[in-house]
Amino acid sequence: MEKLMRIHPDDNVLVAKRRIEAGEQVEVGGETVIFSNPIGLGHKIAATAIGKGEKVIKFGIPIGSATEAIPLGGHVHLHNLKSDYLPTYTLDHEFIEK
Repeated sequence: MEKLMRIHPDDNVLVAKRRIEAGEQVEVGGETVIFSNPIGLGHKIAATAIGKGEKVIKFGIPIGSATEAIPLGGHVHLHNLKSDYLPTYTLDHEFIEK
């Protein structure tokens, strides 16, 4: 996994250690995945199939829930991941002028 790394043994996502180009082949979970779109440095890839509603685990903790089924090797990002953090954990309110 020279292009991808697992940060914590319990993670169900891998992190791109470098940009992966469209058409590039990478072994994920013992299977060869051919990426149809580029994956940016630091982006997440499903280390295993993740079902809709299943927790996405990074750093050994849940960071959100899948909003759709994500196949092995699928890009895990804003289009298919919902944060499980409460809105009070954001700092957006600090930048609103009163």
